[in-house]
Amino acid sequence: MKRSHLTLMSLTAGLLLSAGLILSQNAAAPAPGAAKGKGVIKGSDAPFKGKVEKIKVHGKSLEGNLEGDSADRDVFIYLPPSYGTQPNRRYPVVYFLHGYGIGAEAYFNMMTVPQSAEAAIAAGGKEMILVHPDSFTVHNGSMYSNSPTTGDWETFMAEELVSYVDSHYRTVANRNSRGLAGHSMGGYGAFRIGMKFPNIFSSLYPMSSCCLMNNPNSTLGGAVATTGKGKGQAGGGTTPALAAAWSANPKNPPTFYDLPVQDGEYKAEIGAKWLANSPLAMVDQYWTNLKKYKAIMMDIGLQDTLLNGNRDMDAALTKLGVPHAYETYEGDHTNRVRERFEKSVLSFFSKNLDFPTR
Repeated sequence: MKRSHLTLMSLTAGLLLSAGLILSQNAAAPAPGAAKGKGVIKGSDAPFKGKVEKIKVHGKSLEGNLEGDSADRDVFIYLPPSYGTQPNRRYPVVYFLHGYGIGAEAYFNMMTVPQSAEAAIAAGGKEMILVHPDSFTVHNGSMYSNSPTTGDWETFMAEELVSYVDSHYRTVANRNSRGLAGHSMGGYGAFRIGMKFPNIFSSLYPMSSCCLMNNPNSTLGGAVATTGKGKGQAGGGTTPALAAAWSANPKNPPTFYDLPVQDGEYKAEIGAKWLANSPLAMVDQYWTNLKKYKAIMMDIGLQDTLLNGNRDMDAALTKLGVPHAYETYEGDHTNRVRERFEKSVLSFFSKNLDFPTR
């Protein structure tokens, strides 16, 4: 299969389009209704039997980040119907990573998580705790990466957040009962974190993953993709988020990152850092970790602008002998996310996580 590199310009357009569509969907949602538990969650007015909590989790690994983002992160948690009535029962946990441009609450609303979870249960699925952490930053997204500019989001998600949830909720606290999923930037995060922490999670479901190959010097279209006007100046769209995550420079205030193109000149040493953070480049290093997973599923819509990169990831996993499933469907980047979450993601984890016998 011919490998396709996304230009930074097409990546930026695709991600911004994704964010815009999600915002539109969320704005069109029914009037907000109060959820059981802490906080008020907007979305469908349909009743549900479980409980939703909005909490804050402090990330020590996020302290001192140069963007000035808070180390206290919002987290939205869905507890299934029996959680409040069976006090001795423990539950597997699925962690869901949101996409670029909006936060966890908007995704939680857009996917109507409580109603979707209980529809999945009614269709034969199993009860799980669902955890939706917020990684919205000054640049609209953390990329779930580790840099002195953004903070260490990998450690926060895979270790600190998991430890907090295990110590405050009745979870089954082992990898066989933990799943990791995400959409778009969150799909990228699921691949990235999944590659590095097979001791924490046992099943992965990246949806419509972005950023699988990040080549700022791509000449697709006959022109080098420009990412900025000069040193210390941000480019448009997603560029600041990508640079802060992948080419941090604590000695370069006020942005604290370097750009692959400066004063019209391509900086190969910076571009190499972006390429090194591409899952399609990383997979050859982490294939043995990926083979430790009980199950890996990835999907994408046939009308999604990120289709080629996901096809290439499927091909790469197949070439390396990593067991996984890959599915396409009729849809674009956002128009079937809620449906896929309810009918595919939750079903996948119901089948592949370990559930305690009662």
